[in-house]
Amino acid sequence: MTAPADAADLDVFAAETVDDPYPLYARLREAAPVHNVPGTAFYLVSSWDLVTEASGRTGDFSSNLRGILVQDADGKPERFGMDMDGTVEQVLATADGADHKLHRKLVIQALARRIRALETTMDDLVRQCWDEHARDGRVDWTGAVADRLPPTVLARLLGIPDEDIPRLLKSAYESVELLGLLVPPERLDYLLVSTLELAGYLEAQLAAATGNPGDGLLGVLGTAVADGEVESGTAVMMLMQLVGAGAETTAGLIGTAARQLAQRPGLQDQLRADPALIDPFLDECLRVEPPLRGHYRVITRDTELGGVRLPAGGHLLLLWSAANRDPGRYERPDEIDLTRSGIRQHLAFGKGLHFCVGSPLARLEATAAVRVLLERTRTFALDPAVPPRWVRSVVVRRHAALSLTYEPA
Repeated sequence: MTAPADAADLDVFAAETVDDPYPLYARLREAAPVHNVPGTAFYLVSSWDLVTEASGRTGDFSSNLRGILVQDADGKPERFGMDMDGTVEQVLATADGADHKLHRKLVIQALARRIRALETTMDDLVRQCWDEHARDGRVDWTGAVADRLPPTVLARLLGIPDEDIPRLLKSAYESVELLGLLVPPERLDYLLVSTLELAGYLEAQLAAATGNPGDGLLGVLGTAVADGEVESGTAVMMLMQLVGAGAETTAGLIGTAARQLAQRPGLQDQLRADPALIDPFLDECLRVEPPLRGHYRVITRDTELGGVRLPAGGHLLLLWSAANRDPGRYERPDEIDLTRSGIRQHLAFGKGLHFCVGSPLARLEATAAVRVLLERTRTFALDPAVPPRWVRSVVVRRHAALSLTYEPA
């Protein structure tokens, strides 16, 4: 085994890396596909082969979220504990073994039923968002659709009141912000309080559903609690993860899809002429701009990956975004190619046992958003008066601002 390659000058926190991480990812793949962040026990894994290998080695690399990488007051990387010394339960995407299987089964059963019910109304929801916000040839795509559709769908999926949607969106984004590495120390306490408030809200909603279950996910989990399949606290943690990831990742995909099309008028025309191409187009969007750039893993024992020694208790950050643009895996990896072989074999939804349970719902929402955008316009482009802006995060890839100009259909 060897020590990590020398790549000490690769700064994951640099401002230019937040907006455009792909030059850094290319250097990581070439210089240190398993890169130790200096001064920490965190390792960035960036090549296709090593990311997929690590995903399959569940005995060596646990999905438990025990700690994340943040900046200290001096801007240097440090570990921030996420599990309160092991007292925070791991669920769904961060659980292992039998617990993960149970959580996944409950959610998939509920999602399958509710997705079928929502499918017929999805286009109408997007049209309503468009009609309320598109004016005079301009639309704030982020505020009108990307940030509105996912929490609306989540509210109906869960079975909570529509009036709680703004609160749900705010809490969802704040619950994921903590993972983004760029949270200043003075904001950590606020985000922790916000997370606790979200837990309290969901706990109250679950308690109501336990006594009077509806047909939403809250009702399914409430019944599981009443039947003794899961503890109430476990169900609340599952709901928190679904709310955070469900809103964040779907909004990311909806924004990326609109931006990619805004920059490619010819591709807009192609999809208008053949709406069946929306599906492979979304896969290419997911490949080139995954809504979550990566996921953490805990190193459970002294081991190695790619010839690099890894200590027990350390952490990997599997960079889906870097692996998805690995030229060793894809020809012309930076291009959108709707005819690409194996177009669904990207890593945007993870891999293996932890493949995202919400991926069908995210696809459904993004398909509806793109379909209505193409339906309501003859052409559209990025608004020159309002430059697009990414959320400042090293893990999340979502637009904070995306304004479009358009010619109505």
